[in-house]
Amino acid sequence: MGRIGPLEIALLIGLALLLFGAGRIADIGKGIGEGIRNFKKGIKDDDEEDPAKQLPAKTDTKEEDTHKPV
Repeated sequence: MGRIGPLEIALLIGLALLLFGAGRIADIGKGIGEGIRNFKKGIKDDDEEDPAKQLPAKTDTKEEDTHKPV
């Protein structure tokens, strides 16, 4: 089989329009977009809710040396 060219892509799009109709294809696209959006939101929320997996913040405080020579 050869490569898929612009003519083959146009035929596939035309066939999809005939089988599903323009409205149904728009609904499918909308559903896929919402799914991706919800997936990203779920990953983002999971990172915020689980602080145990995150590294502790570094502080710039220095401990004083209590054992100084006299």
